[in-house]
Amino acid sequence: QVQLVESGGGLVQAGGSLRLSCAASGRTFSSYSMGWFRQAPGKEREFVAIISWNSGWTNYADSVKGRFTISRDKAKSMVYLQMNNLKPEDTAVYYCAAGESFSTVRAGNPDHWGQGTQVTVSS
Repeated sequence: QVQLVESGGGLVQAGGSLRLSCAASGRTFSSYSMGWFRQAPGKEREFVAIISWNSGWTNYADSVKGRFTISRDKAKSMVYLQMNNLKPEDTAVYYCAAGESFSTVRAGNPDHWGQGTQVTVSS
């Protein structure tokens, strides 16, 4: 069983930066693809970024390309989302996700979800 716990959310002004962290427990973490999703009030959950089990592949939503970077530290069982040049439209609850299949996670159907962390960007 894999458990995911996000942290690092908060309130930031537009143009600022935040780094989200996702701590994963479970022996299968190293073999999982890891992703970040977000859900704004009144909207559906949407894909943000994903990284493959060996960090060889990454993929980003068009809305965050060039501003967000996903990375992972297998030794620490951590996944990170560095968010730069934040915009008010980035305001959402951000969720960490994990799964055996890169494509399944990318499609929004991971095996595991975290509980989410709030990111608020003021204008």
